[in-house]
Amino acid sequence: MRWKEVLTQRTIDWLMSPESPGVRFWALQQLEDRLTDDVDVKDAQDALMVSACVKTIMKAQKSEGHWGTYGTMYLPKYKATTHNLLILAELGAKRTPNIEKAIEYIFLHQRKSGHFLTDIPKTEKGYDSVVNDGCCIDGNILFYLIHFGYLEDPRTQKLIDFQVKYHSDDVGGWKCRAFPIDRNKVFPENCYMGGVKVLKSIARIPKKHRSKDLNRIVHQEAEILLENEIFRYLRNSDGSRKDKAGWKKFGFPLFYQSDVLEVLDVLTELSVKDRRMQESIDLVISNKTQDSRWLLKNTFNGKMLCDIDEKNKPSKWITLRAARVLRRHLG
Repeated sequence: MRWKEVLTQRTIDWLMSPESPGVRFWALQQLEDRLTDDVDVKDAQDALMVSACVKTIMKAQKSEGHWGTYGTMYLPKYKATTHNLLILAELGAKRTPNIEKAIEYIFLHQRKSGHFLTDIPKTEKGYDSVVNDGCCIDGNILFYLIHFGYLEDPRTQKLIDFQVKYHSDDVGGWKCRAFPIDRNKVFPENCYMGGVKVLKSIARIPKKHRSKDLNRIVHQEAEILLENEIFRYLRNSDGSRKDKAGWKKFGFPLFYQSDVLEVLDVLTELSVKDRRMQESIDLVISNKTQDSRWLLKNTFNGKMLCDIDEKNKPSKWITLRAARVLRRHLG
Protein backbone atom coordinates (compact mmCIF):
# COMPACT_ATOMS: atom_id res chain seq x y z
CA MET A 1 0.00 0.00 0.00
CA ARG A 2 1.28 3.45 -0.96
CA TRP A 3 0.48 6.61 0.98
CA LYS A 4 -1.62 8.07 -1.83
CA GLU A 5 -3.82 4.99 -1.69
CA VAL A 6 -4.75 6.01 1.86
CA LEU A 7 -5.26 9.70 1.15
CA THR A 8 -7.17 11.20 -1.73
CA GLN A 9 -5.96 14.02 -3.94
CA ARG A 10 -8.88 16.01 -2.62
CA THR A 11 -7.43 15.72 0.89
CA ILE A 12 -3.99 16.80 -0.30
CA ASP A 13 -5.53 19.79 -2.10
CA TRP A 14 -7.36 20.61 1.16
CA LEU A 15 -4.05 20.71 2.99
CA MET A 16 -2.54 22.91 0.29
CA SER A 17 -5.32 25.48 0.53
CA PRO A 18 -4.15 29.09 1.04
CA GLU A 19 -6.85 29.42 3.69
CA SER A 20 -4.51 27.64 6.14
CA PRO A 21 -1.08 29.10 5.35
CA GLY A 22 0.74 27.27 8.16
CA VAL A 23 -0.49 23.88 7.00
CA ARG A 24 0.28 24.86 3.39
CA PHE A 25 3.79 26.00 4.41
CA TRP A 26 4.63 22.55 5.79
CA ALA A 27 2.63 20.52 3.26
CA LEU A 28 4.49 22.05 0.32
CA GLN A 29 7.77 20.95 1.86
CA GLN A 30 6.77 17.62 3.38
CA LEU A 31 4.33 16.33 0.77
CA GLU A 32 5.74 17.91 -2.40
CA ASP A 33 9.43 18.24 -1.49
CA ARG A 34 9.52 21.97 -2.10
CA LEU A 35 12.57 23.78 -0.71
CA THR A 36 12.44 26.58 1.86
CA ASP A 37 13.38 29.16 -0.77
CA ASP A 38 10.56 28.07 -3.08
CA VAL A 39 8.35 31.06 -3.85
CA ASP A 40 5.15 29.25 -2.82
CA VAL A 41 6.71 28.17 0.48
CA LYS A 42 7.88 31.69 1.21
CA ASP A 43 4.49 33.14 0.29
CA ALA A 44 2.74 30.67 2.60
CA GLN A 45 5.00 31.60 5.50
CA ASP A 46 4.44 35.31 4.85
CA ALA A 47 0.68 34.69 4.88
CA LEU A 48 1.02 32.75 8.14
CA MET A 49 2.68 35.71 9.83
CA VAL A 50 -0.43 37.85 9.23
CA SER A 51 -2.92 35.09 10.02
CA ALA A 52 -5.39 35.60 12.87
CA CYS A 53 -3.73 33.16 15.29
CA VAL A 54 -0.20 34.49 14.85
CA LYS A 55 -1.39 38.09 15.05
CA THR A 56 -3.27 37.32 18.28
CA ILE A 57 -0.19 35.72 19.83
CA MET A 58 2.18 38.50 18.77
CA LYS A 59 -0.21 41.22 19.92
CA ALA A 60 -0.13 39.76 23.44
CA GLN A 61 3.68 39.89 23.67
CA LYS A 62 4.96 42.34 26.30
CA SER A 63 7.54 45.03 25.57
CA GLU A 64 10.22 43.07 27.48
CA GLY A 65 9.76 40.21 25.00
CA HIS A 66 7.78 37.82 27.18
CA TRP A 67 4.20 36.64 27.41
CA GLY A 68 2.37 36.19 30.69
CA THR A 69 4.17 36.81 33.97
CA TYR A 70 7.67 38.29 33.96
CA GLY A 71 10.22 36.15 35.78
CA THR A 72 8.80 32.86 34.54
CA MET A 73 8.54 31.38 31.08
CA TYR A 74 5.78 28.98 32.12
CA LEU A 75 2.94 30.96 33.71
CA PRO A 76 0.12 31.28 33.03
CA LYS A 77 0.24 27.78 31.61
CA TYR A 78 -0.35 27.53 27.83
CA LYS A 79 -0.28 31.32 27.47
CA ALA A 80 3.26 31.99 28.66
CA THR A 81 6.45 32.56 26.68
CA THR A 82 7.66 29.00 26.16
CA HIS A 83 4.20 27.79 25.16
CA ASN A 84 3.73 30.55 22.58
CA LEU A 85 7.18 30.07 21.08
CA LEU A 86 6.45 26.36 20.73
CA ILE A 87 3.09 27.06 19.07
CA LEU A 88 4.68 29.55 16.68
CA ALA A 89 7.40 27.08 15.74
CA GLU A 90 4.86 24.28 15.20
CA LEU A 91 2.79 26.58 12.98
CA GLY A 92 5.90 27.46 10.94
CA ALA A 93 6.42 31.10 11.95
CA LYS A 94 9.54 32.88 10.74
CA ARG A 95 12.24 34.50 12.86
CA THR A 96 11.51 38.17 13.45
CA PRO A 97 12.93 40.83 15.79
CA ASN A 98 10.06 40.19 18.21
CA ILE A 99 10.74 36.46 18.13
CA GLU A 100 14.41 37.16 18.81
CA LYS A 101 13.43 39.30 21.78
CA ALA A 102 11.36 36.44 23.15
CA ILE A 103 14.21 33.97 22.64
CA GLU A 104 16.59 36.24 24.56
CA TYR A 105 14.06 36.28 27.39
CA ILE A 106 13.97 32.47 27.33
CA PHE A 107 17.75 32.32 27.61
CA LEU A 108 17.50 34.21 30.93
CA HIS A 109 16.12 30.94 32.31
CA GLN A 110 19.09 28.82 31.23
CA ARG A 111 21.43 27.55 33.92
CA LYS A 112 25.22 27.33 33.57
CA SER A 113 24.92 23.58 33.06
CA GLY A 114 22.86 24.21 29.91
CA HIS A 115 19.44 23.09 31.08
CA PHE A 116 16.41 25.30 31.70
CA LEU A 117 14.18 25.86 34.70
CA THR A 118 10.87 27.68 34.53
CA ASP A 119 11.88 30.74 36.59
CA ILE A 120 14.62 33.33 36.19
CA PRO A 121 17.10 33.00 39.09
CA LYS A 122 16.86 35.79 41.65
CA THR A 123 20.61 35.72 42.31
CA GLU A 124 23.72 34.87 40.32
CA LYS A 125 24.12 31.77 42.47
CA GLY A 126 20.81 30.56 41.11
CA TYR A 127 22.45 29.97 37.74
CA ASP A 128 24.60 27.29 39.36
CA SER A 129 21.55 25.05 39.72
CA VAL A 130 22.18 21.41 38.97
CA VAL A 131 18.55 20.33 39.23
CA ASN A 132 18.13 17.62 36.64
CA ASP A 133 14.50 17.27 35.58
CA GLY A 134 11.93 18.52 33.12
CA CYS A 135 13.34 16.98 29.94
CA CYS A 136 10.04 17.83 28.22
CA ILE A 137 10.76 21.51 28.86
CA ASP A 138 14.32 21.24 27.55
CA GLY A 139 13.14 19.21 24.57
CA ASN A 140 10.47 21.70 23.56
CA ILE A 141 12.84 24.63 23.99
CA LEU A 142 15.46 22.92 21.84
CA PHE A 143 12.78 22.26 19.21
CA TYR A 144 11.85 25.90 18.78
CA LEU A 145 15.43 27.16 19.12
CA ILE A 146 16.34 24.99 16.13
CA HIS A 147 13.25 26.07 14.19
CA PHE A 148 14.08 29.75 14.67
CA GLY A 149 17.69 29.32 13.56
CA TYR A 150 19.57 29.09 16.85
CA LEU A 151 21.18 25.69 16.34
CA GLU A 152 24.71 27.08 16.11
CA ASP A 153 24.23 29.51 18.99
CA PRO A 154 26.66 28.50 21.81
CA ARG A 155 23.78 28.57 24.29
CA THR A 156 21.85 26.05 22.21
CA GLN A 157 24.93 23.89 21.91
CA LYS A 158 25.24 23.99 25.69
CA LEU A 159 21.65 22.72 25.95
CA ILE A 160 22.45 19.89 23.54
CA ASP A 161 25.59 19.02 25.51
CA PHE A 162 23.49 18.86 28.67
CA GLN A 163 21.07 16.42 27.05
CA VAL A 164 23.99 14.17 26.11
CA LYS A 165 25.56 14.32 29.57
CA TYR A 166 22.31 13.86 31.47
CA HIS A 167 21.05 11.02 29.27
CA SER A 168 20.82 7.71 31.15
CA ASP A 169 23.03 5.61 28.90
CA ASP A 170 22.40 2.47 30.95
CA VAL A 171 18.59 2.36 30.81
CA GLY A 172 17.84 5.18 28.37
CA GLY A 173 15.83 8.35 28.72
CA TRP A 174 16.17 11.37 30.96
CA LYS A 175 15.19 11.53 34.63
CA CYS A 176 12.24 13.67 35.66
CA ARG A 177 10.85 14.16 39.14
CA ALA A 178 7.32 13.91 37.72
CA PHE A 179 7.87 10.41 36.28
CA PRO A 180 6.78 7.92 37.25
CA ILE A 181 3.98 8.58 39.69
CA ASP A 182 4.04 4.85 40.48
CA ARG A 183 7.08 2.79 39.43
CA ASN A 184 5.02 -0.40 39.48
CA LYS A 185 2.68 0.90 36.79
CA VAL A 186 5.17 1.66 33.99
CA PHE A 187 7.88 -0.15 32.07
CA PRO A 188 10.27 2.70 31.13
CA GLU A 189 12.81 3.70 33.76
CA ASN A 190 12.76 7.38 32.82
CA CYS A 191 10.26 9.93 31.53
CA TYR A 192 8.61 8.43 28.46
CA MET A 193 6.81 11.52 27.13
CA GLY A 194 9.74 13.80 27.93
CA GLY A 195 12.01 11.50 25.99
CA VAL A 196 9.77 11.91 22.96
CA LYS A 197 10.19 15.69 23.15
CA VAL A 198 13.99 15.50 23.26
CA LEU A 199 14.02 12.97 20.41
CA LYS A 200 11.69 15.24 18.43
CA SER A 201 14.12 18.12 18.76
CA ILE A 202 17.13 15.97 17.84
CA ALA A 203 15.26 14.89 14.72
CA ARG A 204 15.31 18.53 13.59
CA ILE A 205 19.11 18.65 13.75
CA PRO A 206 20.49 17.94 10.26
CA LYS A 207 22.33 14.63 10.13
CA LYS A 208 25.63 16.32 9.33
CA HIS A 209 25.37 18.24 12.60
CA ARG A 210 24.57 15.24 14.79
CA SER A 211 27.46 13.95 16.87
CA LYS A 212 28.19 10.29 17.48
CA ASP A 213 26.68 10.72 20.94
CA LEU A 214 23.45 12.11 19.47
CA ASN A 215 23.25 9.29 16.95
CA ARG A 216 23.77 6.76 19.74
CA ILE A 217 20.98 8.40 21.77
CA VAL A 218 18.65 8.42 18.76
CA HIS A 219 19.17 4.69 18.27
CA GLN A 220 18.66 3.88 21.96
CA GLU A 221 15.59 6.08 22.39
CA ALA A 222 13.97 4.80 19.20
CA GLU A 223 14.50 1.26 20.45
CA ILE A 224 12.82 2.10 23.77
CA LEU A 225 9.77 3.42 21.91
CA LEU A 226 9.65 0.30 19.77
CA GLU A 227 10.14 -2.04 22.73
CA ASN A 228 7.13 -0.42 24.37
CA GLU A 229 5.10 -0.76 21.15
CA ILE A 230 4.82 3.05 21.20
CA PHE A 231 1.61 3.24 23.26
CA ARG A 232 2.00 0.21 25.55
CA TYR A 233 4.38 1.49 28.18
CA LEU A 234 1.95 1.06 31.11
CA ARG A 235 2.10 -2.05 33.30
CA ASN A 236 -0.87 -4.04 34.62
CA SER A 237 -0.72 -5.54 38.11
CA ASP A 238 0.05 -8.95 36.58
CA GLY A 239 3.04 -7.55 34.70
CA SER A 240 1.40 -7.45 31.28
CA ARG A 241 1.41 -4.38 29.08
CA LYS A 242 -1.41 -1.88 29.11
CA ASP A 243 -2.35 0.65 26.42
CA LYS A 244 -2.00 4.35 27.10
CA ALA A 245 -5.55 5.05 25.97
CA GLY A 246 -5.07 8.81 25.72
CA TRP A 247 -2.32 8.33 23.15
CA LYS A 248 -4.87 6.99 20.68
CA LYS A 249 -6.62 10.38 20.63
CA PHE A 250 -4.65 12.66 18.36
CA GLY A 251 -4.02 16.28 19.30
CA PHE A 252 -2.25 19.45 18.17
CA PRO A 253 -0.38 21.16 19.69
CA LEU A 254 0.62 18.75 22.45
CA PHE A 255 3.06 20.73 24.63
CA TYR A 256 4.35 18.22 27.24
CA GLN A 257 1.86 15.51 26.21
CA SER A 258 2.31 13.07 23.36
CA ASP A 259 0.36 10.57 21.28
CA VAL A 260 0.82 7.75 18.80
CA LEU A 261 0.83 10.09 15.82
CA GLU A 262 3.51 12.38 17.24
CA VAL A 263 5.76 9.43 18.08
CA LEU A 264 5.35 8.04 14.56
CA ASP A 265 6.09 11.51 13.21
CA VAL A 266 9.38 11.58 15.12
CA LEU A 267 10.37 8.03 14.24
CA THR A 268 9.66 8.44 10.53
CA GLU A 269 11.49 11.78 10.44
CA LEU A 270 14.48 9.84 11.80
CA SER A 271 13.97 7.26 9.00
CA VAL A 272 13.08 4.51 11.47
CA LYS A 273 11.07 1.71 9.87
CA ASP A 274 10.35 -1.31 12.01
CA ARG A 275 7.66 -4.02 12.17
CA ARG A 276 6.92 -2.92 15.75
CA MET A 277 5.48 0.31 14.34
CA GLN A 278 2.86 -1.51 12.28
CA GLU A 279 0.08 -1.61 14.86
CA SER A 280 0.44 2.13 15.39
CA ILE A 281 0.45 2.73 11.63
CA ASP A 282 -2.72 0.63 11.36
CA LEU A 283 -4.24 2.65 14.20
CA VAL A 284 -3.58 5.89 12.30
CA ILE A 285 -5.14 4.51 9.12
CA SER A 286 -8.16 3.20 11.03
CA ASN A 287 -8.83 6.67 12.41
CA LYS A 288 -9.24 8.11 8.91
CA THR A 289 -12.70 9.42 8.10
CA GLN A 290 -14.59 8.40 4.97
CA ASP A 291 -13.34 11.50 3.19
CA SER A 292 -9.70 10.75 4.09
CA ARG A 293 -9.28 13.24 6.91
CA TRP A 294 -8.40 12.93 10.59
CA LEU A 295 -10.24 14.47 13.53
CA LEU A 296 -8.88 16.57 16.36
CA LYS A 297 -9.60 14.52 19.48
CA ASN A 298 -7.30 16.12 22.06
CA THR A 299 -7.08 19.89 22.32
CA PHE A 300 -5.96 22.77 24.53
CA ASN A 301 -8.43 25.14 22.87
CA GLY A 302 -9.75 27.67 25.37
CA LYS A 303 -6.46 27.56 27.28
CA MET A 304 -4.17 29.00 24.58
CA LEU A 305 -4.23 32.55 23.25
CA CYS A 306 -5.85 31.28 20.06
CA ASP A 307 -7.79 28.13 19.24
CA ILE A 308 -6.38 25.75 16.64
CA ASP A 309 -8.92 23.68 14.69
CA GLU A 310 -12.09 22.38 16.34
CA LYS A 311 -12.45 19.33 18.57
CA ASN A 312 -14.09 16.29 16.98
CA LYS A 313 -13.98 17.96 13.56
CA PRO A 314 -11.63 17.30 10.63
CA SER A 315 -8.28 18.87 11.47
CA LYS A 316 -5.79 20.02 8.88
CA TRP A 317 -2.98 19.82 11.41
CA ILE A 318 -3.75 16.23 12.42
CA THR A 319 -4.30 15.27 8.78
CA LEU A 320 -0.99 16.86 7.78
CA ARG A 321 0.85 14.91 10.46
CA ALA A 322 -0.85 11.67 9.39
CA ALA A 323 -0.08 12.36 5.72
CA ARG A 324 3.64 12.92 6.25
CA VAL A 325 3.92 9.88 8.53
CA LEU A 326 2.25 7.66 5.92
CA ARG A 327 4.30 9.16 3.10
CA ARG A 328 7.56 8.45 4.91
CA HIS A 329 6.52 4.99 6.06
CA LEU A 330 4.62 3.68 3.04
CA GLY A 331 6.36 5.64 0.31
